Amino acid sequence: MIKSVTFKSNTWNLVGTLRLPENFDENKKYPAIICAHPISSCKEQTSGQIYGKALTQSGFITLAFDASTQGESGGEPKYSEDPSQRVEDFRCAVDYLVTLPFVDDEKIGVLGVCGGGGYAVNAAMTERRIKAVATIVAANYGRIVREGDLTPDNALKTLEAIGAQRTAEARGNASLVVPYVPFSSQTELDAAGITDVDLTEAVDYYRTSRGEQPGSPNKLRFTSLAPAFSWDAFAMAELILTQPLHIVVGGGKAGAFGSYRDGFDLFNRARSSQKTIHVVEGATHYDLYDQPQATEQALAQVIPFFKQFLS
Repeated sequence: MIKSVTFKSNTWNLVGTLRLPENFDENKKYPAIICAHPISSCKEQTSGQIYGKALTQSGFITLAFDASTQGESGGEPKYSEDPSQRVEDFRCAVDYLVTLPFVDDEKIGVLGVCGGGGYAVNAAMTERRIKAVATIVAANYGRIVREGDLTPDNALKTLEAIGAQRTAEARGNASLVVPYVPFSSQTELDAAGITDVDLTEAVDYYRTSRGEQPGSPNKLRFTSLAPAFSWDAFAMAELILTQPLHIVVGGGKAGAFGSYRDGFDLFNRARSSQKTIHVVEGATHYDLYDQPQATEQALAQVIPFFKQFLS
């Protein structure tokens, strides 16, 4: 059973997809898992349609939702990517789940994909109602933006540009909305000489029928980038990330997003006494979004993990 639901984050509504397991009985209590989408994504893509769906088929209630200012969710300014708000959305998702009489509020977990994995980890550190954490190709958004074009100086130039744009907007100019993925086809990638596996597969996933969804329009408010430059998804993990943790990374060719090294960085930093990391050999970052051979291997690890710690 699939239900469209809404719940509050600050003063606006977030829109989510609540999946209920087969033979659902509203008089019983079920474990629940929040499924968080990647940066630039939406609930109809990998977090909900692949991982949320499979976890529900395994007996869990799942909640995949659009982040604030994105997809069908409210919040202003639209198309912002603010780490602090993304993390607050998780707390609000827990607030919603604990109001449902058929959710066991001592058995709530979280699964995040790509940037959603980084946000999920960060949220779990201070949201102790989350009892287990799994990540799929988790990426540390702060690290990604600080690297810029792989140099700190380029990151500083971006911050200067953000400041200039805020000044322009304060003086009445239009807001600047830019694409997350700046290329729309393989032809454009070839013309620009782009061969990085993450960038080329981002185009294949987000800009073609493979993964395109209306809730993922490839729009980013440029000035909203600023807070991420001083943000670390895994900050304090060595002190306060204690929940059971399972990390899935791809062992194929590494790309610019750096999720393979972020996965091992998280594993090494986490205080969790029960933590595991699984490498899906040969799988790229985007293979673990929707390619059956890769996602089935990830789920073969994630489902038993949640059954162990949310049972």
